[in-house]
Amino acid sequence: MAINRAATASTDVPRGLAGVVVTDTALGDVRGLEGFYHYRQYSAVELARTRGFEDVWHLMVHGELPDAAQASAFAARTAALRRLPDEVRAVLPAVAAAGGRSGPLSGLRTALSLLGAAKDFRPVYDIAAERRREDTLAAAAAIPTLLTALYRLGRGLEPVEPREDLPHAANYLYMLTGSEPDEARARAVEQYLISTIDHGFNASTFTARVIASTGADVAAALSGAVGALSGPLHGGAPSRALDALDAIGTPDRIDSWIRERVLAGDRIMGFGHPVYRTEDPRSRMLRGIAEQLGGPLVDFAIRVERRVEALLAELKPGRELHTNVEFYAGVVMQLCGLPREMFTPTFATARVVGWSAHILEQAEDPKIIRPAARYVGAVPPVAVPAA
Repeated sequence: MAINRAATASTDVPRGLAGVVVTDTALGDVRGLEGFYHYRQYSAVELARTRGFEDVWHLMVHGELPDAAQASAFAARTAALRRLPDEVRAVLPAVAAAGGRSGPLSGLRTALSLLGAAKDFRPVYDIAAERRREDTLAAAAAIPTLLTALYRLGRGLEPVEPREDLPHAANYLYMLTGSEPDEARARAVEQYLISTIDHGFNASTFTARVIASTGADVAAALSGAVGALSGPLHGGAPSRALDALDAIGTPDRIDSWIRERVLAGDRIMGFGHPVYRTEDPRSRMLRGIAEQLGGPLVDFAIRVERRVEALLAELKPGRELHTNVEFYAGVVMQLCGLPREMFTPTFATARVVGWSAHILEQAEDPKIIRPAARYVGAVPPVAVPAA
């Protein structure tokens, strides 16, 4: 029998698919050598500085920034989707209790599945583009409500119902704390959320697209993305960066602490990025926000940043490492009153918009994502031993 060479051919690629282009996207890009990233045709940092979260959400799922009328309609539409179905609300106490120390992000995977069932999410393969978009809006609007409810229930507190009169970020802080946030802190969190909506084909985004390529429903794709985000090498670094600042403690310990970690080959959380070879533009923006908020934590973080970069240049010459988004994200979130266990969940409330846009884009491509692996085990065939 003739062998189909095309069917058996394979291509070796770098570990982790580093630098491998797997598809085309119109949603944005990360240009690591330049220290620049964008959402569609706009600088992501400029959007964070000048627009509200809902405007950028509209850009990602509809392809354009809204005018004033569109912005008002979209904000009202998504705000109306924040409230959870009764059947989902009823089981959240059990989900929160089962999650235990794993926290709200673990519970979110279960809650998303429940939400998808309650709202009758259908496989994206079987529904029209407009219904797919509606499903992503419903999920993205509900995720902050789910996360804050799970957090509060896990601490013996009653969930706070969402308010439709508050913007996305302010409503999130309100549901988390029970108090309406001041304008400066709400805007600081909003800018952080905008800056983290999308960032190339990171692990969670790629996971969402793989699941969407099977034709599965929006809740399935988002649950998979949340699972990828939960790993400490992806979404868990903001709190770990603050833990490092706590471990250093005082200015006189900075150099000795850093030297010990670098010489031991340990990773310093909040520094370095797999794509950027310059300063992370998100970190630069968040440093500015932190400086506006001010305080001893900001001063200490800036001092640590300078010494880490100087000592890395001394101990690892030729290897530039700068702060990434997690370093100052942790500082900003702590200053805005967010508990550390909610840092990664807060990231998820923004990244769900990027995941959603990628799910919608992937759903337009009928080709399932199905790479190959190289087998390196024992040489087959080996006779099966008798029982």
